[in-house]
Amino acid sequence: MKLIRRLFGQQAPETPSSLPSTESPEAAEDSALLKETQPLSQSAQPVVQTRRLTPPKSYSSTNRRVRVGAASDIGGRGNNEDAALTLITNTEVTGNPPPVGIFMVADGMGGHQNGEFASSITVRTVAQAIIREVIMPQLEERDMNSADQKTIPEVLAEAMSAANTAVQLEVPGGGTTATCAVIRADLAYVAHVGDSRAYLITDGNLELITRDHLLVRRLQELGQLTAQEADAHPQRNVLYRAIGQSDTLEVDAATRRLPPSSRLLLCSDGLWGVIGDKRINEIVAKYPDPQEACDQLVAAANDDNGPDNITVVLVQMPD
Repeated sequence: MKLIRRLFGQQAPETPSSLPSTESPEAAEDSALLKETQPLSQSAQPVVQTRRLTPPKSYSSTNRRVRVGAASDIGGRGNNEDAALTLITNTEVTGNPPPVGIFMVADGMGGHQNGEFASSITVRTVAQAIIREVIMPQLEERDMNSADQKTIPEVLAEAMSAANTAVQLEVPGGGTTATCAVIRADLAYVAHVGDSRAYLITDGNLELITRDHLLVRRLQELGQLTAQEADAHPQRNVLYRAIGQSDTLEVDAATRRLPPSSRLLLCSDGLWGVIGDKRINEIVAKYPDPQEACDQLVAAANDDNGPDNITVVLVQMPD
């Protein structure tokens, strides 16, 4: 325990995670979040680092609807402990509110039903909070820029903390990763715990948005392991942060602008840990339909005899 405290008591540099600037109505709602966030605790406000978003780009398509694909497979396991959720709200009403989407992947752990229940509870709890605190206020025509309205990163942090409490109460001994993205207009707000991942794919370039909360990754950040040593380490799959494993929870937060034709991909380690980033990018580039791309990604992991459950969600922005 002393070793763990020594390793994780000091802060390693966070992967930068940009937050919105105020140049449009949808960005104005986040005027308090002009900078990047480091992990959000249950009670703390965001700790910010300066990094502004890229300027917005115009969409040429008259159909501004987001497309999405999702796939989950048992892979090499006896049961599927992963969970996923996709939900998009498009409204054609006076005021033209922007579309809002919720996308989430969770990878349960704790053995058989414990893992299944932990991931399922987490997905349901987080989605309910986002619907209540983000989607319903917009449908009820509340002022999304009012001081009383929580920002989306705040909602996500609180939702993850609620899921952490729910898993501890309902699934003692269970736990789960969780990577959730809320897309409003052209901004993606990401909250993350564990080693599931979120990627942004723009102009053929794949960017890892999230940071793996793995013991070996932390040791690499501290300069105590090389990448090769980490890949062969006997504890390479051990997480030091997960939902349901502690009374307190730190949640990583990131925001990205989604330019035209960009893609946001969420997946469990049963995908990225088997086929790697290069093949993920190649398959997504080859299949323009997001559902077909998801099916092909899962098939590729199974063809490589992936030992774990495989789950992927792919969001395609309009042109």
